Amino acid sequence: MMGHLVNLLHGTVLFNNLCFNDFPKLFKQKRYSHTGKFAKFHKFNGAPLALQGSGDLTNHVANLFNHKIYFSNGGELNGIPHIQTLREFPREELFGKVVMVRFDSNILVKKVCDKKNQSVSNAVYTIKYLHKAGAKIILVSDWNMNTPELHTDSVTDFLSEVLQIQIVPLHTIYFKKQAKMNSLEKENIHLLGNLSNFKEEVANCLEFARILSSGVDIFVNDSFSNCHKVLASTVGVTRFCYACIAGFHFEERLDLLKNLAEASKKPYVAIIGGGNLYDKAASFQFLASRCQGFVFVGMMSFQVMHALGVSIPCDLVDRKAINEALDIVRLAQDRNVQILYPKDFWCQKKCDPKQLQVFPSHGILDDWVPVDLGPASLDEIGSTLTNCKKIVWIGPVKFVYSSEYTNGASKLARILDKLGQNNCEITVVGAMTSKLVRQEKSSLSFINIIENASVVWEFLKGRKLPGVTAVDRGYPSEINWNSIYSDPAQSLVVDIGSGNGLFLLEMARRRQDLNFLGLEINEKLVLRCLDSIHQYGIKNGYFVATNATSTFRSIVSTYPGELVLVSIQCPNPDFNKPEHRWRMLQRSLIEAVVDLLAPNGKIYLQSDVEAVTIRMKEQFLRYGKGKLDLEYGQSEWLEENPFGVRSDWENHVLDRQAPMYRMMFSKSSDIREV
Repeated sequence: MMGHLVNLLHGTVLFNNLCFNDFPKLFKQKRYSHTGKFAKFHKFNGAPLALQGSGDLTNHVANLFNHKIYFSNGGELNGIPHIQTLREFPREELFGKVVMVRFDSNILVKKVCDKKNQSVSNAVYTIKYLHKAGAKIILVSDWNMNTPELHTDSVTDFLSEVLQIQIVPLHTIYFKKQAKMNSLEKENIHLLGNLSNFKEEVANCLEFARILSSGVDIFVNDSFSNCHKVLASTVGVTRFCYACIAGFHFEERLDLLKNLAEASKKPYVAIIGGGNLYDKAASFQFLASRCQGFVFVGMMSFQVMHALGVSIPCDLVDRKAINEALDIVRLAQDRNVQILYPKDFWCQKKCDPKQLQVFPSHGILDDWVPVDLGPASLDEIGSTLTNCKKIVWIGPVKFVYSSEYTNGASKLARILDKLGQNNCEITVVGAMTSKLVRQEKSSLSFINIIENASVVWEFLKGRKLPGVTAVDRGYPSEINWNSIYSDPAQSLVVDIGSGNGLFLLEMARRRQDLNFLGLEINEKLVLRCLDSIHQYGIKNGYFVATNATSTFRSIVSTYPGELVLVSIQCPNPDFNKPEHRWRMLQRSLIEAVVDLLAPNGKIYLQSDVEAVTIRMKEQFLRYGKGKLDLEYGQSEWLEENPFGVRSDWENHVLDRQAPMYRMMFSKSSDIREV
């Protein structure tokens, strides 16, 4: 009988080294004073000195943005986890699979599609890469229903021209028969009907998502502009596909988003335009924790000026955002963040729009309305930004009224273009600002562009992005195992679907000579397990929140020691039905386990549902590459748990005197051809 866990083995672990070479490349101030109707304020090095407040908003910043949940050596950044990407997904696993790609119609369905644009090139490459890998591709998206020329056939023709691959329209999303999916030809790419026609899409209807993903193996999300929304085609479908990964465009945009949080380059300044301060106020908590300066260039500037006591016309003040503006000023004061607002404006006369005049910000007359930044404001902004190492511009230079005779936004774009030529890292956010910068940008400057401002504002507010969190967890190319285990050279035991961790935690306590890793898709359970790891000072155990079906190989293949045991205990029976698309035991997972397991290593399977254990046994024998033998020539179930440590569910089953169905595979030490 097996009295111990396993014999520690000395052998060569079979690794699959995947090499991809054809991926796209990712990618001092003057002292002055001004008098207003509230008080007199001074600004020195940007910090308003006269304001007094409780600082509650400031005190909340550290708790809100310095708390990170670590799922691997890198961890989450402001609610953004490491996700599984097409770049990292094994290319051979794509061959023959039905892959649904949720693409961004705002990028690929345009009258003029600039393939030199980084977003366009990455979006195109996602589809071409999958096609070249032998996947059966189904494209899905939404587009403007009010544009007559954008019916499914015309979109199909347009995409065919852009991709240089034949696109075939399906004119429906209701394809229930698996046979229809199997009959899809690899040579062609298929396009589903316009999702804008279905209200179930925006409602994230589960049944709609199930039908939409019927017969689909792998879901690729390449629609970054929708990742702040909960849609059936970006979130709902992930419940029914066994692997859900990010495309090249999605990955590149997400990297740019994460880069906004990187604050190593200083001075780091945020140029903030647009309006609606009330809804965006929470974003300043994040920005103040990274930036040394705020430069206001849009309608928000009037809210901030009012909070600073600058006398401005009452109709320019949004009354519901007064408290939020005061909080932002207090936050800037506490964080020593410079606030810069326009000192003058181009204004037009209400009764004669062609009549323009420059007014100081505190002296706008009643019959005049601001339409653009004034010359002094632009000069001061240019002077302030001269020594910056990093700048983000989010929101347009836009006011209630505008004039065709002024061009403050273009001048600001040219200022940034010049800075971009001098090694200043610049990111521009929003459709209007992005379009303007592309027009003004020279070939010598490099400026990052994120077209969708709504996604960025949600990120800055600290909110999770549903389209990102729905994608499978992924990890950096190299996990820092030294930071996880006290001795990463020890042999490794992996429990797939580790649940609440009772089995693994007790095993780690008993066997200090081994390292233990739990892979669990439920993040809340993983957090509890990690709390236990830290609470009890366990140095040879760890848990990772992941969909092991798609990430087992990428995680375990980097481990420096041998993999000697893999256990799968009591998987949910519903997840293992043959028709269930996100069942745990896919061929890709079994092959990864067999490839990485050391010679004579063990695979332990158990369930309280006999049919589930039989199915797991059949799948391991079918896809085990002829390398697996049942331990001791098993013809019956193992009567006892060979480890003497039970999982939580195993305890529950045995307490009600129900049977457990167990088996143990051993990997052959000799190499046999299949």
